[in-house]
Amino acid sequence: MKKLSYFVLLVLFYGSGCSSEDQKPEENPTIAPEEESVLTPQNVRTYISDPNATDETVALFYNLIKLSKTGFAVGQQDAFNAFYQNNSGDSDIKKTTGNDPALLGSDFMFITDKNNTGEASNWFHQQEIIITNDVKEAYSKGMINIFCWHLREPNHEESFYASDMTDTEKATAFRSLLPGGANHDWFKLKLDKVALVLNALKDANNKSIPVIFRPFHEFDGSWFWWGANYCTPEEYKTAYRFTVDYLKNTKNVHNVLYAFSPDNSYATEANYLSRYPGDRYVDVLGMDNYGDLNNQGSAGAGRANAKLKILSDLANARIKIAALTETGYQVTVSNPVIPNWFSDYLYTTMTGNNINLAFVMFWNNSNNGYYVPTPSSSNAADFIQFANKQKSLLQNELPDLYHIGN
Repeated sequence: MKKLSYFVLLVLFYGSGCSSEDQKPEENPTIAPEEESVLTPQNVRTYISDPNATDETVALFYNLIKLSKTGFAVGQQDAFNAFYQNNSGDSDIKKTTGNDPALLGSDFMFITDKNNTGEASNWFHQQEIIITNDVKEAYSKGMINIFCWHLREPNHEESFYASDMTDTEKATAFRSLLPGGANHDWFKLKLDKVALVLNALKDANNKSIPVIFRPFHEFDGSWFWWGANYCTPEEYKTAYRFTVDYLKNTKNVHNVLYAFSPDNSYATEANYLSRYPGDRYVDVLGMDNYGDLNNQGSAGAGRANAKLKILSDLANARIKIAALTETGYQVTVSNPVIPNWFSDYLYTTMTGNNINLAFVMFWNNSNNGYYVPTPSSSNAADFIQFANKQKSLLQNELPDLYHIGN
């Protein structure tokens, strides 16, 4: 069992009701043996989206697929800088469990903002430095790094929400990014900045730090301007493919795994793949799902599990990583705690029906609400019980993900 703070141990003892069956054995889970899959160290580059990826990036792809057979990494968006009630310091996950998350989520939003001047005194540039330093810290701890991109729309660069745009802007913005479109060059400049940052992510030995990138996420909804109402499936595929090709072939970015990350609207394999750009462009098959787990009880957990089963089976067949790329239930003044949300509903969602997932990411905590409880929260014991279950892995339990063993 993990080493937990004295306070957390008290919470566990008096409040968790955690049975011995929920606890992990002393040894950490290991990478699954390679005979369980057609994937081998020798053929791994034939399945990855970038055959010229760095060795460490290839190892991350290989090891996450193997890891998913025995456990999943538990992470959070902006874990090192977003805290409930602005209680800074260690991540809220570490405050509650005694260990850092296994995965850190970041965003290119401020990095590519039009107001980022690159000057030391510029707030947006300061955020860029914070974000990139966090990525380096996470990698030094053996953690996984993943980026989303809340890209501002190209007309005014003020918002990523479709609700802030006119009908004409919504109908034309995404299409304008495509080759030959009015904002194609604008989009390439944004990708140039992304590439500059990715290529500059180096560890202490000046080696590139691998990251997962999930462009145009939650595309099956229409709250973002790249959503399903504003482009056809082929237009979406074209933009996704251009993004990957431009980064790896034009900008020589070779430290990225690419994630396909819809929301939870699909119910069939065909629906999930309706905007899929192809195996040559995708390494991670993911899903963001808040709705099915938003106080929907066991019925919601069952729906979420069925959707994860679809992508898990697809990932197994296509030799890809499967993941729950975003989820959570935000506790606020108006949203009370759901008892056993983590240890029962979420864990069952992620593990039932022979599902194999490599990671789960909770959204960031904020001053007014939390997705991951702090030690004084009434559901802290529930999260600790979830974290201590057999398949849940925090940073201290991760194997070496960046090297492939002999």
